[in-house]
Amino acid sequence: MIMIKPKKVILGMSGGVDSSVSAYLLLKNKYIVEGVFMKNWEEDDKFNYCSALEDLNDARNVCKFLGIHLHEINFSHEYWNYVFKDFISVHKKGNTPNPDILCNQKIKFGVFFDFSMKQLNSDYIATGHYAQISYFNHKPMLLRSTDLLKDQTYFLYTLKHYQLKKILFPIGHLKKYEVRNIAKKINLLNSQKKDSFGICFIGPRKMSNFLNRFIRSLPGNIVTIHGYIIGIHTGLVNYTIGQRKGLGIGGKNDKKLLPWYVMKKNLFKNSLIVVQGHQNNKLFSIGLIARNVNWINKDNVLDIFKCTLKTRYRQKDISCKITLLNLRSVKAIFSQPVSSVTIGQSVVFYQYDICLGGGIITSSIPYYPDSKID
Repeated sequence: MIMIKPKKVILGMSGGVDSSVSAYLLLKNKYIVEGVFMKNWEEDDKFNYCSALEDLNDARNVCKFLGIHLHEINFSHEYWNYVFKDFISVHKKGNTPNPDILCNQKIKFGVFFDFSMKQLNSDYIATGHYAQISYFNHKPMLLRSTDLLKDQTYFLYTLKHYQLKKILFPIGHLKKYEVRNIAKKINLLNSQKKDSFGICFIGPRKMSNFLNRFIRSLPGNIVTIHGYIIGIHTGLVNYTIGQRKGLGIGGKNDKKLLPWYVMKKNLFKNSLIVVQGHQNNKLFSIGLIARNVNWINKDNVLDIFKCTLKTRYRQKDISCKITLLNLRSVKAIFSQPVSSVTIGQSVVFYQYDICLGGGIITSSIPYYPDSKID
């Protein structure tokens, strides 16, 4: 009788309920499981914004409870060089990056992936992401989670098809309430722990307060599209496209006045260009150009094809037509105008539940009332 050796899985442990239940499910499926807690931020946190120490203690307690070994690894040097420097660089250009996507690409499915395979001799890595992997014609595809409200494929579009063969998402087929029910049933200490939101190194602080430590903010004019000065901004880095709150330029006390929204940034003049009303045509785009595009599986990609996309997390799918400029660049034309398409953010493409890939938005195609939309 041939004995089949159990497969070894290295699981990224965050101290939260999702990765904890993932560990339990892997053990239940007879995998050899070890956890890794990644420390990704080294800077002193005198205001206790970052919950890393609390999360580490939770991860230790869960691993002890489940009887698995926990490796505690410091990736803060890699995080600083591969994620944080890029985060600051993109902001300096007046754009709005998404560090969570870069963290997944460079740290969790980059440094951590390689460390687990090479140093810990793992067969697979696993995380508590809400996503699924399925095979079609023997090729792995990234699919949305069963729980569409928690689906995290938007943040995972940088994955490669060969990586999918070595990745497990143990809770991707479950709804969030089911994950919590499992945690309660097996008496996990963190079964009621709240989900973490935002970026650890920023925490509940205002983004502007944090960014001002690294980027010099120069106040400038807030102007209309006709060039009239109507206010003063605190620094372009403190604003995003489509922003309404915090502009301080009227509309608050007079209900007859439409509120103002950020339409564009002019870095050369250090001015913030605004328009009135959330339905203002100037806020809308009929398409975009994206660069640094990653296709998870190139078999799904034609020179011209139709699919859906998201230009931000939890946005409803937008039907579109994709034209490949080359394998790393695309033009997307929307089926209907879309508001607040933001340079520096990611656009992610879908074919039904399959995540095809995505890229960084480098420009938007303005909408005009007489624009032709295919």
